[in-house]
Amino acid sequence: SNFSSEASQTASSSPPSSSSPAFCPVQPSRHIVERQSRMLSFRVEYRQRSTEVVLEDASTVGDIKSILETELQVPVSKMQLKGWKSGDVSDSTVLQSLHLPKNNSLYVLTPDIAPSASTSQSSQNYLLVISHREAQRDYSLHFPASKTIQEVKRNISDLTNIPVRHQQWDGWPASASDDSVCFLLSLLVFFFFYPVTIVHLPFGSKRGGFCSLFGVGEGVPENSENEGDALLHFTAEFSRRYGDCHPVFYIGSLEAASQEAFYGKARDRKLLAIYLHNDESVLSNVFCSQMMCADSIVSYLSQNFITWAWDVTKEANKARLLTMCTRHFGSVVAQTIRTYKTDQFPLLLIVMGKRTSNEVLNVIQGNTTVDELMMRLMGAMEIFTAQQQEDIKDEDEREAREMVKREQDEAYRLSLEADRKKREAQEREEAEQVRQERIRKEQEEEREAIRLSLEQALPPEPKEEGGEPISKLRIRTPSGKFLERQFLGSCKLQVLFDFVASKGYPSDEFKLLTTFPRRNITQIDPAWSLVEAKLFPQETLFLEAKE
Repeated sequence: SNFSSEASQTASSSPPSSSSPAFCPVQPSRHIVERQSRMLSFRVEYRQRSTEVVLEDASTVGDIKSILETELQVPVSKMQLKGWKSGDVSDSTVLQSLHLPKNNSLYVLTPDIAPSASTSQSSQNYLLVISHREAQRDYSLHFPASKTIQEVKRNISDLTNIPVRHQQWDGWPASASDDSVCFLLSLLVFFFFYPVTIVHLPFGSKRGGFCSLFGVGEGVPENSENEGDALLHFTAEFSRRYGDCHPVFYIGSLEAASQEAFYGKARDRKLLAIYLHNDESVLSNVFCSQMMCADSIVSYLSQNFITWAWDVTKEANKARLLTMCTRHFGSVVAQTIRTYKTDQFPLLLIVMGKRTSNEVLNVIQGNTTVDELMMRLMGAMEIFTAQQQEDIKDEDEREAREMVKREQDEAYRLSLEADRKKREAQEREEAEQVRQERIRKEQEEEREAIRLSLEQALPPEPKEEGGEPISKLRIRTPSGKFLERQFLGSCKLQVLFDFVASKGYPSDEFKLLTTFPRRNITQIDPAWSLVEAKLFPQETLFLEAKE
C-alpha cells in the first residue's frame, strides 16, 4: 500500500495531546486528623488527550472532575471518571479513603457527547488516486471533504471526456451513492488516500474488480506456516500504517496466547482480546487509527488484556483462523465469526477463560467510538474481575487445603521416619545384644574349656601320710567362699595358679595376695616352689580382681 503526504497532514490535524499538569491545592477536610499532606498524581485519558492532575489526598473525586471540566471543557454532569481499582466511586469520596498509590491512571467517558473529530475533518482535503484502465493512466486528485461522489464523477468527466452516465466505478464503499459527501466517507478514508478505479465500458458490461484501502491481506502472509512469524509481520505492517502507538500484540500462536491469558495463577490471569483485521472492510482504517491507537485504549488493553491479532482478508487466512478457533474455543465461536460480513469488520473478540470452557464475552464491531469501545472493554473487565475474585478465593482455599494436606503428609512422613529410625535403632541394639551374648558365651566356653584343661592337668592332691612336706593353703574368693587344698612343699607356684584358674579365677583377671605381710603372689616367678615363696607349711590367701 502507498501513503501520501496529505494523509500524514490529516493525521496531524487531530486534537493535540495535552501533557501540562493541572495543580489544585485543596484544604484538608475537617473530618481528617491533622497530618502531613500526601500528593497524588493522576494521568487522565480522554479520547486523544492526556491530562495530568496533581492534588492532595484530602481532596475528593469531585475535585478531580472540577479540574478536568476546566482542562477538557467537559461538564461534570456529563463526565464519567473510570479506572478506580475499588470500582465506581461517588464525587464526595475522599481520595485518602481509597488508599491510592502515588501515581494513578484514570479514563474519562462521555457517552452523551458525540466525538468532535468530524468537525475538524470537514474542512480538510483528501487525495483520491484514480486509475483509468482503458487509458492505462493514474490521476492523483485533491478534493475537499464537502464534495459529493456525483461532483467527483463530473470532474472526472471534464478531465477524461467520459460522460458520467458511461462511467463505471470500482472501489467506492458498498453503502456509497452519488449523493454521498466525501466528508461522510472521511471516517472510511481517514489517514489514507482512497484508490478508486474508473473503467469506460459499454452499458450492461460486467467486469469485476476491487481495490482495497491499502493492499489486500498484507497483514498476515497467506503462505506463512508459523503463527509467530505471521504475527511479527502483522505487527510490523500495523506499525508502518498506524504508527508505534498501538496495543502490544502477542507474538505467538493462539494456543500460546490462551495459555498466557487463562492458565496461570488466578491473580495473574487476563482477558484475551482477539483483533480480526480485514483490509476489504471500509471500517478498518478508522478503527485502527482512531480506536486501536487511542492512548486510553492502548493503555487499558496493555494493563488488562493479552491482545492477539489476525488478518482474515484472504480466505486461506480466514479458514486457518476458524480452524484455530474451533480447536481452542469450540465450533460456536467459529460459527459466530462466520456470521459477520466483510463490512462489519474489523472485530474485537473479548474471551474469558473459565474452568470448563472459554467464553466469548463480547464481539465488538468496527462501527464504534472510542467511548463505546472503552465502556465495552470496562464492562468485560467487570465481569472478568468478579469471576477472577471467585477464582482467587477458590484457588486460595484450594492452596490452603493443599498446604494442610502437605503439612499432614510431612508430619506423617516424619512420624514414619522417626518410627523407622527407632525400629532400626532397636534392631541394631538387639543385634548388638545378640552379638555380645554370643561373644560372652564363646568366652565362657573358652574359659570353661581352659578351666577343664587346667583341672585335668593338676597333679593329685597329696596325702599327709605320704611322708613328703605338705603345704596347706586356704584361699578366700571375692564372694567370701574359701578354697582349701594341700600341695607338696616342692610344688611350683604355677600349679597353685592353675588350681585357682581351674576354679574360675585366671591369673590374668585376678591377683593372689597374702594377708600379712601383704604380698602379690602372682608377681612372683611361677617356677618358685611353695617353700621358696614362703607358703609353707600353711598359709591363708585371698583373691582380688585386677583393676
